[in-house]
Amino acid sequence: MKLYIKNMVCSRCKMVVKSELEKAGLQPVMVDLGEVEVKEAPTPSQLKQLESSLNNLGFELIDDQKSRLIEQIKTLIIEHVHYSEVQSPLKLSALLTSKLNYDYGYLSTLFSAVEGSTIEKYHIAQRIEKVKELLIYNELSLSEIAFRLGYSSVAHLSSQFKQVTGMTPSAFKALQGSKRRNLEDI
Repeated sequence: MKLYIKNMVCSRCKMVVKSELEKAGLQPVMVDLGEVEVKEAPTPSQLKQLESSLNNLGFELIDDQKSRLIEQIKTLIIEHVHYSEVQSPLKLSALLTSKLNYDYGYLSTLFSAVEGSTIEKYHIAQRIEKVKELLIYNELSLSEIAFRLGYSSVAHLSSQFKQVTGMTPSAFKALQGSKRRNLEDI
């Protein structure tokens, strides 16, 4: 049986959720970002215990189809931006459509209605957080970061960075990254 969990954004999240599943007496078969599969359907008491422990850790069980779909969109964007070496040449709309098997218009409308923001704005926010991370590590030049994240140019990256953060990438770098945000807070 599959369960869907909100706010899973990293490998540590997967470890914590797996541990909580085991504490609740459930046998995880697969634990992925936003989605887990357990061997058997949980009893109501197991589900209540799991829900309580996950809530205490900042996670949330998702029980309706639309919320699950929103979380899948977010998870795909996070994986695409934060865990891919080089961005796919596919447009974001094509990527989401192919992975979720829904029309992009429907996904976009649903996301905007539930989140109060567009998929594109969420994607941009994730990309900017990744730029911040890479700037702090100081291992790549701005042009290498732009290429890695699929920006058409350094100027485009810098413009978008300034529009979102209110400062240039070099000004941010000078701050030593004090303005980074947790992925689940974006």
